Amino acid sequence: MSLEPGLEPQTFVNGEAKRAPEPLSDRPELDRDACGQITGDAAVRLRCVPYALQGSTLLVAMLDADDLAIGDEVSVLAGAPVRRVAVTAEVLAELMHRAYGTTVAQMASKLAGAEDDDDLVSNLEAIDAGDLAKMAEQPSLINLVNLTILQGIRSRASDVHVEPFEKELRIKYRIDGVLVTQDSPPKHLQPAITSRIKIMAGMNIAERYAPQDGHITLRYEGRKIDIRVSTVPTLYGESVVMRVLDKEAITLDLKTLGMREVDRDQMSRLISLPHGMVLVTGPTGSGKTTTLYAALTKLYDPAKKIITIEDPVEYELNGVNQIPVNPKRGLSFASGLRHILRQDPDVIMVGEVRDGETAEIAVRAALTGHLVFSTLHTNNAVSAVGRLLVMGIEPFLMASVLEGVLAQRLGRRICRHCRYEQPIDEAVLHRLSADERALFAGNMSSHGRGCEKCRDSSFHGRVGFFELLTINGPLREAITQGAGIGELTRLASQTHVSMRRDGLIKAGQGETTIEQVLRATQDAEEMPA
Repeated sequence: MSLEPGLEPQTFVNGEAKRAPEPLSDRPELDRDACGQITGDAAVRLRCVPYALQGSTLLVAMLDADDLAIGDEVSVLAGAPVRRVAVTAEVLAELMHRAYGTTVAQMASKLAGAEDDDDLVSNLEAIDAGDLAKMAEQPSLINLVNLTILQGIRSRASDVHVEPFEKELRIKYRIDGVLVTQDSPPKHLQPAITSRIKIMAGMNIAERYAPQDGHITLRYEGRKIDIRVSTVPTLYGESVVMRVLDKEAITLDLKTLGMREVDRDQMSRLISLPHGMVLVTGPTGSGKTTTLYAALTKLYDPAKKIITIEDPVEYELNGVNQIPVNPKRGLSFASGLRHILRQDPDVIMVGEVRDGETAEIAVRAALTGHLVFSTLHTNNAVSAVGRLLVMGIEPFLMASVLEGVLAQRLGRRICRHCRYEQPIDEAVLHRLSADERALFAGNMSSHGRGCEKCRDSSFHGRVGFFELLTINGPLREAITQGAGIGELTRLASQTHVSMRRDGLIKAGQGETTIEQVLRATQDAEEMPA
């Protein structure tokens, strides 16, 4: 077909000229008449959403706006010409949710019925396991549980909690480290919801009086998501916690985790060593494992054999041999570590040093030419030395293998869309030293107002507060002689920065608030004298 000069190629749908795809980055208004031209099932299958009418032409948001076949099918289904509009995955997901989605609260209200909650609460124990299975297989109930999980994933929740109380069943999402209560389903749906989750996780639904663990794997927007499920019996039924492990939702990169350049350079030096031990310390939930994963990702080289032993394996790392601890089969950290050493590894990661036996094997592994990474539960970096001594490690052995200790905490990151500055509150100002106040120009600090992007929380994401202790010559000699924490602190490098100061530097740069730093590091504010 020949074209007149200046005309671009066009495609035709139902005899109408169809324009070339147009990009769209902003979230458009949604016309209900437009999205009603095709069903939700068709929209999900085709990965597109008709969102507006322009005369007789249907505007269709698509991930791949060059896909003529999808445009043709939508045109046939709608009986109208279409214009293809390119959008990002985030915009498409939001349009899809607004056009065809529902909420947990809406679905729960449809399922509520006219049940008498009090009667059902008093007879929870009398429900037969067979009846539970039937209730859990009801299509509407399945959709409710699926939607509860998917809403949690959309909200960036790290955990989904289902908590039973006397008169209500609460659903909470942990978002950026804080539990946020959601609209909850009626109490009488509790046994069915709990049973459905247990069926999905491969648990025994007939066992309601003993803790259980399970695992769910699902695909969401083309990516694999693992969910660890834990149930424990409580006074009013089973409490369920689903830990969402979405590998593609996190970036295993030390810079993205919030580590400053000076610390990243030191970490790069540590992980490039041929042998030795590097520890990451902090309480549960402080991001220790994620930091180690980021280090292993940076360290990965096909020429090296990297083996980990973890409890459990949280994220699958390409090119890394990962072993899950299995106490029922006799596979503990200590026994697994012994067998790992027979596998000729170059790099070993031990999920956690919990006892003297594991610590001793890890130290011996570092002495015999392996680079060993692990985690400990201590309040700050220097305290890791004392913890290993308590576990029975000889001071001279520790001094020979220990290369560095990274202590860390997590704080909430201020939403960049609604960030603003205000004078530091007087009560907070009194908690800062003169050196710390100098980090804030004009005694001004950053906060968030709350907006649509952060769901009015003022925060979006998390940032790490780090304290990296590298073992130098004087420190090695002091460790060998059994020096106390105060002496080790004094001998630390002049460039050593505490977690508190690291966090306040980031607060001064507008990444987080002073209150977040003080709250996260209060147990490690002062090194023991």
